[in-house]
Amino acid sequence: MAASAPRPPARRRLRLALRSAAAGALALVAACSGSSGGGGSSPAAPGVGAIQVVAAENFWGSIAGQLGGEHVKVTNIISNPDADPHDYEPTAGDARTVAGARYVVVNGVGYDAWATKLLAANPVSGRTMLTVGELVGVKEGGNPHRWYSPSDVHRVIEQITADYKRIDPADAAYFDRQKTAFESQALGRYNQLISDIRTRYADTPIGASESIVTPLAEDLKLKLLTPESFLDAVSEGTDPTAQDKATVDQQIGGRQIKVYVYNRQNSTPDVQAQVKAAEAQGIPVTTVTETPDPPGASFQDWQVGQLRSLEQALATATGR
Repeated sequence: MAASAPRPPARRRLRLALRSAAAGALALVAACSGSSGGGGSSPAAPGVGAIQVVAAENFWGSIAGQLGGEHVKVTNIISNPDADPHDYEPTAGDARTVAGARYVVVNGVGYDAWATKLLAANPVSGRTMLTVGELVGVKEGGNPHRWYSPSDVHRVIEQITADYKRIDPADAAYFDRQKTAFESQALGRYNQLISDIRTRYADTPIGASESIVTPLAEDLKLKLLTPESFLDAVSEGTDPTAQDKATVDQQIGGRQIKVYVYNRQNSTPDVQAQVKAAEAQGIPVTTVTETPDPPGASFQDWQVGQLRSLEQALATATGR
């Protein structure tokens, strides 16, 4: 899939206010559409049919679907790689989908505030919601990209399994087997790559384009030198300061970093200039994406591809 066109630097900043207004308007549509029904209808009893699961983003939906297997039916609200979850504007169809959900997974930490509002507008008795940010203890204003933290991913796996067993206790043993198979087999290469990179390349200095890389670098024990304020600015769609730009340019020009990692779904002019500068200095460049690429890829296939590329870049840079 070709990378999406660069987002205007101020896109997220300009839409923050619009996002709340749009979600509020859709909440009224959903509340009046009859999809939630007065005080809300109770979902099917445990053990009766598949658990209707809604994930705000498809990376969490991929994990939820594999853990639930044949006993769940997962619907992802955001699956288009060109959609920006920060700025997504829910539709009336999304409201109907959420109204029928027994279990909902949202990211939280301000990443998908529209989802929480949509759920509040469509109350359903007995529905369970997992907010990843709350689970892993990251508060509003913290780094929302928790699916790039391997340790947080494993905490989410534990919680989803526990929630499925509570919703459908008759199939608890099945969910335990799904979890074991997912962690030991489906995530086998993912786990091995994480372990290998930590062992071989701990403390290796790297640079990055935005804060999506931060949780991964922390878990891999890599030393991310790019100023946090620069990473946050690019991630949030604001202009980095001249001082931060100069610092990054100096890190690249002086070869203070061994590898440069950038989000190719958010390649701003500043990022493009840094990529060219890194390549000119012989610094290996590798990429990540905010959502699975291609869109139908499983969480593990997507992440393994990126980890392999990162490992190869580190090997080239360090000679080990």
